[in-house]
Amino acid sequence: MTQYTLLIGNKNYSSWSLRPWLLMRQAGLVFHEVRIPLYTPESKAAIRKYSPSGKVPCLLDGGLAVWDSLSICEYLAEKHSTLSLWPADLHQRAAARSVSAEMHSGFQNLRQRMSMNCRRSFPGLGRTVEVAADIERIQQIWSDCRARFGQNGPFLFGAFSIADAMYAPVVLRFRTYAVQLDPVCRQYADAILALPALQQWVADGAAETEVIAAFEPAPV
Repeated sequence: MTQYTLLIGNKNYSSWSLRPWLLMRQAGLVFHEVRIPLYTPESKAAIRKYSPSGKVPCLLDGGLAVWDSLSICEYLAEKHSTLSLWPADLHQRAAARSVSAEMHSGFQNLRQRMSMNCRRSFPGLGRTVEVAADIERIQQIWSDCRARFGQNGPFLFGAFSIADAMYAPVVLRFRTYAVQLDPVCRQYADAILALPALQQWVADGAAETEVIAAFEPAPV
């Protein structure tokens, strides 16, 4: 069996690291985890030993390095086609790729104002008109996917897929900042939060001692 190595950052803060980590755990893929704390004087040099971009996450498969969350997910979907990491249906797969790419490239206001922080709670912080628009759009995506494709399970396309891995950090953000969700979206968020793998990630993040001031909108 292939032994992967996945390079990640701080679990408390690194939303991009969470995405492929959660996908691999949900898929039952065996991997060795290398965690490098971010934003320290040594971080860039340590990460560049593995990742050409100098950023996390990065997947190592033998002599091959695959960096960027979505690229890692796509690589794994191709290499493990029997695991159905994307929906099997062509139209559903196109929708799943579209919403995943939208998450990958969009929602900058939400990212900036509501950074991921697993171990703290900031009810009401970060609310701007622009962030509210991002939250509304995300709920539209979740509600639409659940209505059109979610009949065979609790996730966006029924079974857990790359699309769910891409939105899992948003679920954690909504919990941290106490974002009110409509019933359909609340049910979906609860399904993500109930995943044992996600609960393990959150527990690991809560146990970390590093503090990155840029991601702490209120005094520690």
